[in-house]
Amino acid sequence: MDRRRFLRAASGVTAAAWLARCGPAGAANEDAGDAAPDAGASAAAGREPAIEAIGLQLYTVRSLMAEDVEGTLEEVARIGYREVEFAGYFDRPPAELRTTLDTLGLRAPSTHLPIEIFREGRAPRAGGAWSAALETAAAIGHDYLVLPYLGEGERGSLDGYRRLAGEMNGFGERCRVAGVRFGYHNHDFELAELEGRIPLEVLIEETDPELVTFEVDLYWLVNGGGDALDYIERYPGRFELCHVKDRAPDGTMVDVGAGRIDFAAIFARSEEAGLVHYFVEHDRPDGPLRSIEASYAHLRGLGG
Repeated sequence: MDRRRFLRAASGVTAAAWLARCGPAGAANEDAGDAAPDAGASAAAGREPAIEAIGLQLYTVRSLMAEDVEGTLEEVARIGYREVEFAGYFDRPPAELRTTLDTLGLRAPSTHLPIEIFREGRAPRAGGAWSAALETAAAIGHDYLVLPYLGEGERGSLDGYRRLAGEMNGFGERCRVAGVRFGYHNHDFELAELEGRIPLEVLIEETDPELVTFEVDLYWLVNGGGDALDYIERYPGRFELCHVKDRAPDGTMVDVGAGRIDFAAIFARSEEAGLVHYFVEHDRPDGPLRSIEASYAHLRGLGG
């Protein structure tokens, strides 16, 4: 199941049903073009990125997880990954997943949740989606609950983004009360100018840094015409998580290190950005294990 179809399927399900699904609540926006310049192409050589633990967004290996959760996580740990980010739990109870993660020396600091679950938090009910999400987060050990995608109906106007920013502050406050942190993950549609503004910048500027952080997807940022170094300079401390995804000159998503994004330059400014967690991701890899192994090797070679 691809992300776009999963989003449609997940939009009306209960918490228990959604939490068991194997796909995330985001969409890849796979029709994006290739006109954007690569970010950080003029990186200062010789600076090592500050990556303490390389992580993996498990959407990359979703086909394998659907067949064998434990075996796939074992392979992820064998390669060297120390953190994972969930986007659905593949019919596994949270306590069982936590045991598997602990056994393999993995942590899961983050998960993706659809906007409907965050909105239910305004009026939570026992056994509802929000309560279930918080219980799952506590059991597995999530520190972040991330909104990964906006449907088309959520992004039609600049006023809509401003309203969303207000909602996100509310999501962040409810997360803070629950002992977790709220994050927002971008695609490239937030980089398309709307009524003279860049929606991603509106979301950053109109959310409270104490309540809302951002999971910057480096591929989609670049694909939308953004420059990671520019965003770090203008919005220091706002990006606690990132998706490490590479982009070929023609816009194709490729394994980390096979494209043009200068991760060394970006990660040399991790402290300024606020970066703490780095999740490798490839939406449609040609061989998931081969892809994540190649991406891990490249990042490790950078000094991660």
